[in-house]
Amino acid sequence: MIPTSPLEADIRKLIRSTGPMPVWRYMQLCLTHHEHGYYIARDPLGREGDFVTAPEVSQMFGELLGLWAASVWKAIGAPDTIRLIELGPGRGTLMMDALRAIRIVPPFHAACHVHMVEINAALREKQVAALAGTRNVHWHDGIDDVPEGPSIIFANEYVDVLPIHQMVRRETGWHERVIEIDAADRLAFGASAEPMSRFDLLLPPLVRAAPVGAVFEWRPNTEIMKITSRVRAFGGAALIIDYGHLRSDAGDTFQAIAKHSFTDPLKNAGLSDVTAHVDFQAMAHAVEDIGGRVHGPIEQGAFLRRLGIETRAVTLMSKATPQVSEDIASGLKRLTDSGRGGMGSLFKVLGVSHPSMAELAGLTDQPAAPGPSVAIDTEADDTPHQESEEDSE
Repeated sequence: MIPTSPLEADIRKLIRSTGPMPVWRYMQLCLTHHEHGYYIARDPLGREGDFVTAPEVSQMFGELLGLWAASVWKAIGAPDTIRLIELGPGRGTLMMDALRAIRIVPPFHAACHVHMVEINAALREKQVAALAGTRNVHWHDGIDDVPEGPSIIFANEYVDVLPIHQMVRRETGWHERVIEIDAADRLAFGASAEPMSRFDLLLPPLVRAAPVGAVFEWRPNTEIMKITSRVRAFGGAALIIDYGHLRSDAGDTFQAIAKHSFTDPLKNAGLSDVTAHVDFQAMAHAVEDIGGRVHGPIEQGAFLRRLGIETRAVTLMSKATPQVSEDIASGLKRLTDSGRGGMGSLFKVLGVSHPSMAELAGLTDQPAAPGPSVAIDTEADDTPHQESEEDSE
């Protein structure tokens, strides 16, 4: 069979020379191969790309996160310098909107040193353009490269692209799921010949009774540990926002998206966005295991409402044309709704902080009652800045 992409040709060579490839390795190559990786050189966002993220849906998303960051800064004693870090910052839209909003808190705005963690050269160029004129902005290949110091971290749709391990249950135990070449010369799922010894002892309770054929996914906690270690060591907090499930359970969520539609993840390697849902329960346990404090997780819709997104929408619409008002209302619905096409319940929000922080705005059991440093000032920069998009991942 003729490979459908340059990367598939390389993957086939690897499989033929070294044997079936674990799902995590296949996912890693699809996304970050040095030459053909999906996230290395292309801009996948927007109507002309493959998917749309929340910051591209409405300016309100980034604005609210910016004011959330201001509340964290105030809670940790308003340090003179704060590392405002974004992991996988797309086109820079979230950070641009966040920085515009936090100008209403001048001491916080002055304290911010912005750090963008991005490996994609094409997206870096767009981030530079989006943040043109912003002082103290730096780019890095990894969070380890960001200087030490109190930190506030945004990770929006970042964890879902971190490679997953998949295990499949057989009569003989749990075997690692692999990618192989089948009898028809196609890439196909298979399983390692030998089961993983004592793997069942590591399984969460809901998975222990899973039937033969069940798939269980897990991610190494490396990136979550780096995030937690930073806020634990230097103070601050992180917001992790992604689509996923609240309880650890069996299920195959490995998927690919191209041109706003689901596609076969084993076809067109490197040409589609390959992801898997985030296990928020496992992530929360990892944070607690190394001494971080967990806040949430809760659904994105509830989080944004607690931060005042509905009030912000009314303020923006009061100064907008009828067409732009319609776009703002559409963006609000898209970000908070639980129905078809809505992101409100599919996406979850997890807060991570230094152990001393008892609360994080928007993640407490009751809606926050923020002071001026947290709430959007309806008199400050209340001009709509972008229109909503129609499609998301």
